[in-house]
Amino acid sequence: MKAAPSPGQLIGRQAEMARIDELTGAAREGLGGALLLRGEAGIGKSALLDHAGRTAAGFHAVRASGAEYERELPFAALHQLCVPMLRHLPELPAQHREILRNAFGLATSAPDVFRIGVATLELLSRTARDRPLLCLIDDAQWLDTASSKVLTFLARRISCEPVAMLFAVRPHGTEAESRPDGSAVPGGRGGEEGSGGQGGPGDVGVQGEVGVQGGSGEPGGGGEPGELGEPGGLDVLPGLVVGGLSDTDARTLLAARSHVTLDEQVRRRILAEARGNPLALLELPTSGGFAPPDTLSVPTRVERGFRARLAGLPDGARLLLTVASADPTGDPGLLWPAARLLGLDPTTVGEAAAATGLVEFSTRVRFCHPLARSAVYRAAEAERRRTAHRVLAEVTDPAADPDRRAWHRAQAGAGPDEDVAAELERSAARARSRGGVAAAAAFLERAAALSVDTAKRTERTLTAVRAKLDAGITDTAVDLLTTVENASLDELQHARVDLLRGRIAFVRHNDGNGPAFMLRAARRLAGPDPQWSRDCFLDALEMSLVVGRATGVMDMVLAAARSTAPPSRSPDVLDALIRLGTDGHRAAVPLIRGALEGDGAPMWTRRPALAVVLAAELWDPHTHAAITEWLMRTGRESGSPLVLRLGLAQLTSWAVLSGDLGQAMAAITEEEAIADAVGGPPVTYHRLQLAALRGRRQEALHLFESATGAAAVSGAGQLIANTHWAAAVLHNGLGEYPAALAAARQAVANGDLFLAGFSLPELVEAAVACGEHEAAVRALESLTERTEASGTSSGLGIAAYARGLVTGVEDHYREAVEHLEKSPMVPYRARAHLLYGQWLRREGRRRDCRRQLRTAHELLSAAGIEAFARRAADELRATGEKAPGRSGSAYDRLTAQELYIARLVATGATSKEVASRLFLSPRTIDAHLRNIFRKLGITSRRQLRDHPGLGPGL
Repeated sequence: MKAAPSPGQLIGRQAEMARIDELTGAAREGLGGALLLRGEAGIGKSALLDHAGRTAAGFHAVRASGAEYERELPFAALHQLCVPMLRHLPELPAQHREILRNAFGLATSAPDVFRIGVATLELLSRTARDRPLLCLIDDAQWLDTASSKVLTFLARRISCEPVAMLFAVRPHGTEAESRPDGSAVPGGRGGEEGSGGQGGPGDVGVQGEVGVQGGSGEPGGGGEPGELGEPGGLDVLPGLVVGGLSDTDARTLLAARSHVTLDEQVRRRILAEARGNPLALLELPTSGGFAPPDTLSVPTRVERGFRARLAGLPDGARLLLTVASADPTGDPGLLWPAARLLGLDPTTVGEAAAATGLVEFSTRVRFCHPLARSAVYRAAEAERRRTAHRVLAEVTDPAADPDRRAWHRAQAGAGPDEDVAAELERSAARARSRGGVAAAAAFLERAAALSVDTAKRTERTLTAVRAKLDAGITDTAVDLLTTVENASLDELQHARVDLLRGRIAFVRHNDGNGPAFMLRAARRLAGPDPQWSRDCFLDALEMSLVVGRATGVMDMVLAAARSTAPPSRSPDVLDALIRLGTDGHRAAVPLIRGALEGDGAPMWTRRPALAVVLAAELWDPHTHAAITEWLMRTGRESGSPLVLRLGLAQLTSWAVLSGDLGQAMAAITEEEAIADAVGGPPVTYHRLQLAALRGRRQEALHLFESATGAAAVSGAGQLIANTHWAAAVLHNGLGEYPAALAAARQAVANGDLFLAGFSLPELVEAAVACGEHEAAVRALESLTERTEASGTSSGLGIAAYARGLVTGVEDHYREAVEHLEKSPMVPYRARAHLLYGQWLRREGRRRDCRRQLRTAHELLSAAGIEAFARRAADELRATGEKAPGRSGSAYDRLTAQELYIARLVATGATSKEVASRLFLSPRTIDAHLRNIFRKLGITSRRQLRDHPGLGPGL
């Protein structure tokens, strides 16, 4: 906390003040927004925040400030911001009340971390009902990770609320990244973030979130999904760089505030060293002595000036200042009891300390600037800092604030201390239960460093590495892992190290060593834990699918498994995959079906990604639907963003394959809302499928190009394979057969599960149209082998119309139509009618072909499958019959988000229920509904229920 900067520091800030006034003015009209003020220490950001607080007439202003030592305490800054609003807590729905109570440590059960943002948004909305709300967040570079994510979430969702949020942050790479003592800040950005790509329907890839249920963290244990992802954080918000003052304004400020008579030569030197930094202009005249210009940063020069004020202070006053600098809470209820423990007289030493101008003792302990706090802390000897932390630990309530007490104890020690390490370990468990994965990682890292026993230090380090990975702090995880690799490890610990190395490699760009590490772990475990060993083989496949980098991994894993996997007690999915690679589909399909059904629980409850691709490999849409339903139910019940995003991606794929493009668009909208909430990019592959089937050429090609570029950067080979498949579908729909053939060949080339099989009918159709009969025959043989083995109506029907294309035999087309009548895959059923009708027309059977073509056109047009529908219409016109025009559906007139809202409201959902799905406020949903009514020409929710294209299905 800091004393209020003087308005004099706002000299030359007219443009910045105008931007802030614009922000608050819009919020006053109900158009909320956020602004990120970025600039070096002392540049005047805090003064601009104070300007906003003074001039936003009629606003209720709440404040929070980041502090170095709060970085390890989850939701500390969010709690600080919300305390003045907690009187509205009883007005919130019970679920939101409980979520916030848990997040703020007011209750004991584990909160639903993903919903904390929604609950806080509801709290802000309730607070802003009577008058607009202004949230001022200073020193945002020091926010704890959990608070930073929630505040970013809020800032992006207040557009329809009378709420303004103003952040002040120092750029990365400045003092923001280090502690007052110069050490690294635990829980900081930490380097490279998880960055997988996205693959096929089974490649339920969600960038940055690796370790779906069933991952091999422990024997029989499950890897935990990442927390809320590691977003770019506040960087994504609208920003305003606060730069140095102009020379004229700098001279004005220096003349207005300096109490020292300066000759012109000294004045010029101060101006040169200050480089327009207002705090420097105020402090340098009294700091004594000047370094040569440009050899030190301005904040460091100013900090030296602050330290100079400590000269001549009584020892007791310096000790009191050190204690105050070590406590980020600014709580006098901690400072004065700590002073008494040290034998200090609060009145005497307090007056001497306050006389320096560095600190103000009031209802809060406020330093005049964060650099003043840093200066005091750095100026203290190491032993004095440890003393300060020791007494702060002693006066901190172990029941009310155990984590801050543990951290002070950790800073108080000069060497290893098992009691403190154990206390930090307990703090880590509490932090994780409250959703603070990054905080848990920081506690565990420090606990490992303080461990006396070598075995405990190793165990805590490995646990800390895993927590770092869960938090997306990859580079720090690597550094920690290197500290144990040369230790005396047993075989199980070596395997855990390999597994962690594998996880790291899977999520890093252009690092292909993930499978190798996980296979090495599998080999190590073959003797001591055979089942865990087999799990490692499957985990390598699952993780490759989750991050969208499965291309080539299947062959590598199965080759290793054939020679080194321990035998299984009964045939499992690994045996099924090995059989598939060696003996083909006919031999492997019974094993795959048995593996999917599982022994006691379906396979997808542990490995959903692998289960999805295997269901698709069997041409089994019903199992795919069951997996999707389980993912959606589990995701909604648990609130897990990872599982819910996987479910929504699969729901989109299911909707595309079943011809409900409205539902597909709605599911994409919800997935994108969650991705935005967690700060990650949306999943891509299901959007490719939708674009391809809709048949909008330019729109689809633009998306394909973007996906290919992203995949090339991330190494997500299966995203590229998905793009090839989608391109084959698109070009076949448009009748661009050479392009379709080229794309289908690329999609089939790598033999990926699901993708290769589903691309074969596209290859057959394009090859026949291009006159490449041999290519069509080879593709048909492979397709037939797969579909006959699976025996599903969907697979048999698709293979039958592909066979009709190659042979020109009518019975094959009839067989296709009969099989696909039993299939939920409407687009393929429609294509069977289209191809049959097309063949009949070329045979001169005009009456017969019209019936097939009408059916095709009706199915395709109703579903919005535009390119294939145009093909059917063209064929009908060639018979002399005009195809009926397609009436505009709701999803032609509404945005994707509006369509989603309309579909949910049509099922009877309230604005509050829809808001919780999209992580918006009910007020925002009502604003969207007004637009929806206008676009559709209706006036009530009741009318939505009967509107075409807005049926149930979510």
